[in-house]
Amino acid sequence: MLILQRKAGQSFLIGDDIEITIQEISGGRVRLSVDAPKNVQILRKELLEAKNENHSAAEEIGSPMQLLELLKSEYK
Repeated sequence: MLILQRKAGQSFLIGDDIEITIQEISGGRVRLSVDAPKNVQILRKELLEAKNENHSAAEEIGSPMQLLELLKSEYK
């Protein structure tokens, strides 16, 4: 893991074509800008984790018919 210290307005590079710039530091929050090629997907980690949790939960039930049967049994 690399740990960097940067001030507002300073940047760092990832590879040859991704630049991260510190836009603002205020109240314990940091605003970043990311300049990357359009084919590079950029996601907040918490959104990816939520997506993965949703997929896992959906796979636990199995098919839509199994879900329907489960719902029917809950309301009898």
